[in-house]
Amino acid sequence: MNRKRLIIVKELPIIQPNENIDFASYVHQFKALADEKRLLIMNILTRNGKTCVCDLEVEVNLPQSKLSYHLKILYKAGFIHKETKGTWSYYWINETVVNSILSEDLCCLFRPN
Repeated sequence: MNRKRLIIVKELPIIQPNENIDFASYVHQFKALADEKRLLIMNILTRNGKTCVCDLEVEVNLPQSKLSYHLKILYKAGFIHKETKGTWSYYWINETVVNSILSEDLCCLFRPN
């Protein structure tokens, strides 16, 4: 059988450059993502949903102190939520912020006319 794959490409809107864009928050967020361990943590949280830090410690294979450091960076950048119950902290993805960073609006700021 010879099957052809149909690929649909979505046309992205062209956004005119705006000199008043505040890139500081993007810089902070992209720096937070610029680490392999933090990307791994994000991937685990995406797959598992709300996850106890004790389970993350095992999956990421980091000591608690280093894991806490990476979680703090992701939390301050807004990529994850945190909830503490007793002595345990639980983390999960902040979909709003992740979707904002991956949005068409942001990519189109750097697309030539």
